[in-house]
Amino acid sequence: MPPDFCRAICQIAQLYRTAFLTLSSSTLYLIRHATPDWSRTDLVYHLPPGPPLTPQGEDEATQLGAFLRDAGVRRILASPLERCQRTAQIAAGEAEASFHEDASLAEWRPEEKEIDVRERLWPTWERVASASPGTGPAAFVTHGGPIAVLLKDLGLDEIVLEHYRKLFDRHNPLPPAGAWKATRPSPGSAWELSLAFTPEAYRKSLMV
Repeated sequence: MPPDFCRAICQIAQLYRTAFLTLSSSTLYLIRHATPDWSRTDLVYHLPPGPPLTPQGEDEATQLGAFLRDAGVRRILASPLERCQRTAQIAAGEAEASFHEDASLAEWRPEEKEIDVRERLWPTWERVASASPGTGPAAFVTHGGPIAVLLKDLGLDEIVLEHYRKLFDRHNPLPPAGAWKATRPSPGSAWELSLAFTPEAYRKSLMV
């Protein structure tokens, strides 16, 4: 068989493989809200509305939006608390994406155990992940505690999770407005996880 013919066949096979992976892969981003006004102790932190974003937080959300635009995200789901809603609103504006409130992404409440948080998060995760191959990358704007629960369920090693928790504030596995990327090459395969975005103010933490 002529070498040029073999080379052409290999190239065609690679194109089909790439197309298959693109059409069957799911990509979701787990995002923590931007920096809120921690001084607003008059507002219950885990119930709506909760504290609003600071000017720094709004800038972080703008940076996040630019990242999501480049990542091709066109759909954002957000916790009902104001710090998440505002983060999603700003980021969606930058990314030209839609955003919707989803109660399952709410803050971890004092009366909840980890299994409770998992049970309310997981159906939303599965629904959006199943749709992702057809609708493209999506993003969840939620809170550090629920994100940690999902990362563990998606297969992140406990040692790795603890490493990131030590880097950022309040024992969270990512900074305010930070984003973990979760990619599943095909249904049934393992999720590939990475901290994909960190706002400029927190990038020095990753050099430790």
